[in-house]
Amino acid sequence: MGLRLFDHPLSPYSQKIKIALREKGIAFETRLPTGLGSGAQADELLAANPRGEVPALVLEDGAGLFESTIILEYVEERWPTPPLAPATPFDRAHARMIEDAMDTHYEAINWALGEIHHFGRSDGPLRDQLLAGAEADLRRWYGWLEHQLGADPWFGGNTFGWADAAVLPHLLGSEAFGLGPDPDRPLGAYLTRGRLRPSVVAGREEIAALGSGGASLEAVRAALEAGLFKREYRDHRLEWMLRHGGLAVVQEGLARGNIRFTEPFSHPGASA
Repeated sequence: MGLRLFDHPLSPYSQKIKIALREKGIAFETRLPTGLGSGAQADELLAANPRGEVPALVLEDGAGLFESTIILEYVEERWPTPPLAPATPFDRAHARMIEDAMDTHYEAINWALGEIHHFGRSDGPLRDQLLAGAEADLRRWYGWLEHQLGADPWFGGNTFGWADAAVLPHLLGSEAFGLGPDPDRPLGAYLTRGRLRPSVVAGREEIAALGSGGASLEAVRAALEAGLFKREYRDHRLEWMLRHGGLAVVQEGLARGNIRFTEPFSHPGASA
């Protein structure tokens, strides 16, 4: 078998890995985790990632990797040409620093926007409060990102690279919520350039192809309402919601049993 990537097209972490693989010309197969309850597909995903999340990369020999940064490091080391990592130690560290900020602090904002817009977690004054907090936080992050970008076309300088694969999926997510960077600002111009990369275009086409099928947002929300799917609150997501006054959102989700936290890992096939 070739590389198999458990993926959902809307996941920025999955998008990061797919951008990297496509920039390097590596063939892979994507699999949608449409049924986590039981079955061979669910077993394979959980064997590769005990969190039951995407992305999870299953290698040719059946070994699995999870956590997008770790997968990205593996991809870069196994297929070093063309490189995505910058050449110097400082520039490599800088790229990873940007990736970490996007994957934790920034992602939490888009996560909250998804909870509000896609999953109806709040309404009335609380909804307004959370949306205002998200918009204010995004403006501050856009200023920080513009500072990191400087006058260069890409976060790695003149060459598209590691940090760009991490940044673009998150910026596109914010744009989808109507809160993308100002197109007249440097970061908006950067997003316009990034949107045209073939590796990014392919991911956007996959999102458009979701339609109303089993992996669409409508289907995921229906599964959430039916108790078949739970949204995982990891540290930065929980922190953001609490910091902006959304404790009631978390409490309601716990009461309804449709949010979850990371459980201890079990060996595949072991009893709970």
